[in-house]
Amino acid sequence: MISYKSKREIELLKQAGHIVYLTHQFLAPYIKPGIKTMELEVKAEKFIRDHGATPSFKGYDGFPYTLCISVNDEIVHGFPSDRILEEGDIISIDIGACYKGYHGDSAWTYPVGKISKENEYLLEHTKKALYEGIKKAKVGARIGDISYAIEQYATKYNLGVVKELVGHGVGTSVHEDPNVPNYGKKGTGPKIKDGMVIAIEPMLTLGSPEIYILDNDWTVVTEDGSNSAHFEHTIAITNEGVEILTGE
Repeated sequence: MISYKSKREIELLKQAGHIVYLTHQFLAPYIKPGIKTMELEVKAEKFIRDHGATPSFKGYDGFPYTLCISVNDEIVHGFPSDRILEEGDIISIDIGACYKGYHGDSAWTYPVGKISKENEYLLEHTKKALYEGIKKAKVGARIGDISYAIEQYATKYNLGVVKELVGHGVGTSVHEDPNVPNYGKKGTGPKIKDGMVIAIEPMLTLGSPEIYILDNDWTVVTEDGSNSAHFEHTIAITNEGVEILTGE
C-alpha cells in the first residue's frame, strides 16, 4: 500500500536525506587509489551517528553493513571489505540514514583516480538517466512515465537496463510501495499523488543487463563482467512540484 506523506513527514524525510547527502560529500575526498572499502564503511557509520541518525541498511533484512559498496561489475549490495581501490576503478556507494524514524536513501557512482573514457560515458549517462526520470515525476503522472523516460534515455545511449532491481517508496521504512522500475510504458503504473516520496535509481551497464548474485546472497553483479553504474535520489512529489530530498 502506498503511503502519502504530510508536510511534517516530508520535512523529517528531508532532514534524513540531508544527512545522506552530507555523508556522500564527506566520503568523496577519500575515494582514491589505495583506500580499503572497509575504511569508507567505518568513516560513514561514525559520520551518520555523529549527525543524530542511524544507518538504514545495517541489519535491514540481515544486511551487515552501513554502506553498500559496489565496485566495477558489481551493481548493488556490495560488501565493504579489505579490497583496495585501484586507479581506474568505479565505485557505487549507496547510503541510507534514519532520522527520527524517517529514512533518506541515495546512491552515487564515483571514479577512482583517472578512469577510462568508456567508464566516464557510463557514469555521465547513468546520472543523466536519473534526472530524465525525475523530470517526469509530477502529480497526475504515473510511475510508468518515470520508468519509460529512464529506459528510453538508456537505450538511446546503448546502455543495459537492469530490470530485476528497482526504485521504491521511502518513508518510515527504507523500502516501501510503490516499486519504481527503470523500464516500462508511459501511462501505466500507480498514479502519482500529492505527498508521494520515492527513490528513483537507474542501474545501467556497459554490456548485457543480465545479472547474477554472489555466494554472499547479497551482491549483484553483471553476468558478462561489464561495468555498472548506479545513481539514486529520494524525491518528494507534491502539488507544489518536486523536491530532491537527498541533494543540497
